[in-house]
Amino acid sequence: MTIPTTNYTIITIAIGATMSDLNKKFSKLTETVMELRSEHGCPWDKRQTTTSLVKYLKSEFEELLAAIENNDSENLCEELGDLLFLIVMTSEINSETGTFNIGEVIEGVTQKLIRRHPHVFAGKTIMSEHELREQWERIKAEEKSKN
Repeated sequence: MTIPTTNYTIITIAIGATMSDLNKKFSKLTETVMELRSEHGCPWDKRQTTTSLVKYLKSEFEELLAAIENNDSENLCEELGDLLFLIVMTSEINSETGTFNIGEVIEGVTQKLIRRHPHVFAGKTIMSEHELREQWERIKAEEKSKN
């Protein structure tokens, strides 16, 4: 299933950047992480494993929650960036072992969101909040039973 172009336009306006700008910035981030883990990269970054990053993921998530609770938008932006770095780093580590890559992570979450929102992407009638929650849980349970 593809997302209609008009939705991309709305999303582009809502997030305050063009898709081209986002692609460039995201590419630069992934290239930076790859460089950090390369032969001539940073010793700390090259040493990291999925498991070794757990403590940093927990710490950054706690800092993100604190920024939200304190209504600190400047720090919120920074903490989201730190968490994004760790997500890209974890994906890169798994890419190096052939497990999965960041593209698969993005594709997986995009498809999940589309599947779980048929009232947005499949022409279903908008329902009450309660019905939406039930639909979400039913679709989630169906996905889990297939795995």
